[in-house]
Amino acid sequence: MSDRVIAIDGPAGSGKSSVARSLATALGWSYLDTGAMYRAVTLEALDEGVDVYDEHAIGKLAADVVLTTLPRVSVNGRDVEDDIRSDAVNVAVSVVAANALVRQQMVTRQREFAAAQPLGTVVEGRDITTVVFPEATLKVYLTATLEERARRRGEEGEASVARRDDADTTREASPLRQAEDALVLDTTGRNVDEAVEEIVKWLKLKTLS
Repeated sequence: MSDRVIAIDGPAGSGKSSVARSLATALGWSYLDTGAMYRAVTLEALDEGVDVYDEHAIGKLAADVVLTTLPRVSVNGRDVEDDIRSDAVNVAVSVVAANALVRQQMVTRQREFAAAQPLGTVVEGRDITTVVFPEATLKVYLTATLEERARRRGEEGEASVARRDDADTTREASPLRQAEDALVLDTTGRNVDEAVEEIVKWLKLKTLS
């Protein structure tokens, strides 16, 4: 088992998922999309009629749900990969992600996942460098202009992305923030391959230092 982790944080639309997935492929490491985990819990709550504002009910659901992210996201054996990006989930996921009980459950699972990987793990989310893996091998904070991030999110729009930014950075439980020792990569005008190439360079330098 490997304790090597590349932790990637950043706001919505900064390119975390695309970059992290491609980086994991380039390195031959495992990939974990933590945002998909919160989206999966949110979708399950909506499907089961659980009030996303009911802190304890959502916390219990998060504790009980059987959740996998590879090769596709599934909840209790049901493939939900194509359902977790719906408008309804986009609206509700910030509420669920701000739930301290849910975050506690997800952080435990995220650490267990990484600990079980043979070569290393590329993990992306919004509290990965600051809370989940504060001792990560390499910490990266991706960013981009609001206009660029909204364009990448398609129909979600700038207002929705800005609302998500505000919810992520002001919540009490593990808010999004840039770790002091994270390397910042602005992905505005960069493609995924260029971003991956830059992070691989950083990893090599980190390994040699």
